[in-house]
Amino acid sequence: MHGNLDILQIIWQSGIVVKLVLLMLILSSVVSWAIIVKKKKLVAELQGNNKKFLEVYNTSENLKDVMLKSEMLPFSPYKSLFVNGYQELVKVKEAYSNQHKSGLSFHFQNFGMGVLERGLKKGVNETNEELNKLLSTLASIGSVTPFVGLFGTVWGIIDAFSGLATGGGSIEAVAPGIAEALVATAVGLIAAIPAVWFFNHFNNVNEQLNSDMESFGQDFLNVVERSVVE
Repeated sequence: MHGNLDILQIIWQSGIVVKLVLLMLILSSVVSWAIIVKKKKLVAELQGNNKKFLEVYNTSENLKDVMLKSEMLPFSPYKSLFVNGYQELVKVKEAYSNQHKSGLSFHFQNFGMGVLERGLKKGVNETNEELNKLLSTLASIGSVTPFVGLFGTVWGIIDAFSGLATGGGSIEAVAPGIAEALVATAVGLIAAIPAVWFFNHFNNVNEQLNSDMESFGQDFLNVVERSVVE
C-alpha cells in the first residue's frame, strides 16, 4: 500500500543527532531489561532460600540447633535476621554467664528486648541493601528516557521544518523528517514503560518481603522470651 512507513528505513535515514538519541535509548532499554532479569532471579532465589531456612527453623529443637544447621544454608532474609538476632542473644548470655538463666531474665525485665531488636534491624538493613541494588538505575531509566526521546523528537522536527526555509514547502518534503522525529518519542516510551512498571513491581515485592521479615522477627523475639521464662 502506498504511503506505508518502514520504521527501520526511517531510522536509517534519520539525522546523526536522532540516531545518537535512538542509540542511547536502545542501550538504556538493554540495561533496563538486564536489571529486570537479574532482580527477578534474585527475588526468586531469596524466596526459595527463605523456605529452606524456615524448614530448618521449624524442625530444630532450639535456637542453637537452628544456628548450627543454618550455617550451611545460602543467604536469605530470614537467615540474616536470625543470625544477627542470635548473635546479640549470645552476647547477652555471655555478659550474664555467671548467673545463667536468671541473668537473661534480669536483663530483659530491666532493659527490654532492645538489644535483640537492634540485631534484627541490622539483618533487615542487610537484606534491604541487597534488595535495593540497581533499583535506582531502573527508576532513572524510567524517568529520563521519555525526555531523551522527546529531545530527539524536537530536534527531528526542527530539522524537518528547516527545509521549509529552503523552499521545500510541500508536506512530502517534511513528512519523513517528522516521522523520524516521532520514532524517537516512541522508542523512549518503549524503554521507559517496562522500567517504570518493574520498578513499582519490585518495590511492592520488597515491601512484602519486609512485612514477612517483620513477622519473622516478632516470632523470634517470642521464642526468646518463652525460652527465658521457662
